[in-house]
Amino acid sequence: MSITASDEQTLLDSIPTGLYIGGEWAPATGGRTFDVHDPATNAVIRTIADATAEDGIRALDAAAAAQDEWAATPARTRSEILRRAFDLVQEHKEDLALLMTLEMGKPLAEARGEVVYGGEFLRWFSEEAVRISGRYGTNPEGTGRMIVSQRPVGPSFFITPWNFPFAMATRKIAPALAAGCTVVIKPPALTPLTTIFFTKLLEQVGLPAGVVNVVQTSSSSKLSAPIIADPRLRKLSFTGSTEVGRKLISQAAEGVLRVSMELGGNAPFVVFDDADLDKAVEGAMAAKFRNIGQACTAANRFIVHASVAEDFADRITERVKAMRIGRGTEDGVAIGPLIDADAVDKAGQLVKDAVDRGANVRTGGNAVDGEGTFFEPTVITDVANGSDILREEIFGPVLAIATFETEEDAVRLANDTEYGLVSYVFTEDLGRGHRMIDALETGMMGLNVGVVSNAAAPFGGVKQSGVGREGGFEGIHEYLSTKYTLIPND
Repeated sequence: MSITASDEQTLLDSIPTGLYIGGEWAPATGGRTFDVHDPATNAVIRTIADATAEDGIRALDAAAAAQDEWAATPARTRSEILRRAFDLVQEHKEDLALLMTLEMGKPLAEARGEVVYGGEFLRWFSEEAVRISGRYGTNPEGTGRMIVSQRPVGPSFFITPWNFPFAMATRKIAPALAAGCTVVIKPPALTPLTTIFFTKLLEQVGLPAGVVNVVQTSSSSKLSAPIIADPRLRKLSFTGSTEVGRKLISQAAEGVLRVSMELGGNAPFVVFDDADLDKAVEGAMAAKFRNIGQACTAANRFIVHASVAEDFADRITERVKAMRIGRGTEDGVAIGPLIDADAVDKAGQLVKDAVDRGANVRTGGNAVDGEGTFFEPTVITDVANGSDILREEIFGPVLAIATFETEEDAVRLANDTEYGLVSYVFTEDLGRGHRMIDALETGMMGLNVGVVSNAAAPFGGVKQSGVGREGGFEGIHEYLSTKYTLIPND
């Protein structure tokens, strides 16, 4: 079914323009606003409230006031609210998908996939809410009984990124609510509308006032710093760049806050000489071009055995040349716009640096003229060691290929980064696959697959890619503290 301009406007008109604090939609202090743009056209699609530091503290006031009652709410009730939210998301999946395409630019088919992925966090943690447990037993000395229980950490502050505006909100909100924590969330200024729309759905399923509060702003640091410094806050979760993550960790240290940080990536995609190249090419297309390359899990460095590098590059180039560029609402579009002009400039600079060092452009390599912030899907080969594109997170549709000769070289090149979020390995040798699991310094790995994310799996990295895990059995424990009680024998 084709989407009309009228369909788009009807959806946009349905989105509240205010902040959501204490169960009410309200303007920002002083009536401040900012514009949200469609990156495919640069047009303003909605003007919304621009929260101040004062608004941020009001949101924390509401979260703190609701904390005790929400923590005491039966786990089954919290579970049912999350499950109703999951069901309502399914009813509004087309609205959510279109909204993400409008404010972020990803093709509509991919946006629908994000609704499925993000919705699963609501369903998964609705099931985990009723499985929070402890233990009871006799101490080794036989002098008393030990009770170990789990309690909600308390009011939590979330800072989410622009690239997955639905899934990054649900991946944080769902486990917090399941555990009994209240929330203040600051959605990204570039893509705030999806979080606002989702909050409307939470309101409809009966989430009590103050449990989730939304404060979008164009001045992130000014709003965030007072919230983080407030002694009532007990948890900070951030998804974004390592540079910003370091600053937030430093701020959180003053209050000894629990932190979860999902930071930058520089994912290696290793193709061995015994790999099934059909699988490797399919995996590469998914790992590189999903979300227009704007994902922390995107394959950043393609490390391909010299004996198969030419064949791999030829196959990839053929596929990439066939990718259609355009607005994400158009049929058949595979590559939408990058989020803004800075992202386009960065992609161009990384390609230029690689070419200046001897790399060859097989296809693409340039910004697209005209309205919107588009960059051609690109393949470059013969990328030299030391090139910026091998050291920096690309966050764009640029596939850069370097080569190796031995397994030891592959491991060394893959681990030659301060990041360690995810890696991808393609080999038909089971023993080698197991060796790579142990050898590669990443928090996640895809073996003969190009997408690893799943609500039932612990998402997170090592080294400077972050701390903590989101999703899986592990995800809810980020929002629980352990309490031990001793009852002496009489």
